[in-house]
Amino acid sequence: MDIILKYFADFTPEQIEQFRKLEALYKEWNEKINVISRKDIDALYEKHVLHSLSIAVLCSFDKGAEVVDIGTGGGFPGIPLAIFFPDVHFTLVDSIGKKIKVVEEVSAAIGLKNVTAIHGRVEELKGRSFDFAVSRAVAPLGDLWKWISPLIRKGQKSDEFPNGLICLKGGDLTKEINDSGLKRIVQAWSVSNIFNEPMFEDKFVIYVPRL
Repeated sequence: MDIILKYFADFTPEQIEQFRKLEALYKEWNEKINVISRKDIDALYEKHVLHSLSIAVLCSFDKGAEVVDIGTGGGFPGIPLAIFFPDVHFTLVDSIGKKIKVVEEVSAAIGLKNVTAIHGRVEELKGRSFDFAVSRAVAPLGDLWKWISPLIRKGQKSDEFPNGLICLKGGDLTKEINDSGLKRIVQAWSVSNIFNEPMFEDKFVIYVPRL
């Protein structure tokens, strides 16, 4: 938890308490359902929570914005972002039911009122629309964009960016971006330039606008 407060100083007492509760909750659930690598669970705040919040540093979602988290797993980046932006609604989607169960239970335990959890695939969200989509290490960029772009409405529900896709990825992304057909419009930021921590040296935030 200290590493979160190292970079953020303006949380409300309620937000701080919500973040604090995450460690015990995820450790408890991880004993029942392996949603986080067992070698990573002791570094929950750095590897999962802080990593998720790199999106919040770059993009301040407007009050009332609707954000979908594709392939949320146990709730990342969606749950940390939902704590950070209590006036934004987050829809967390995953095809694995037991992972969505963890999302529902953790959200309820910390009192999140702005999260909806859906067991299913993004293709099953036809008829829904969102301002932004977020994801972490779910699929190649081209596939992600193909799945989610029809669900992103045009507009701008952030001071910094028009509506679009914001995803967390790692490694050398040159080929993936080239293969996506999106090279002309993609923007990328190194997470290590946002949070000065060694583990983020090969991690990036990728943004694709809904044109």
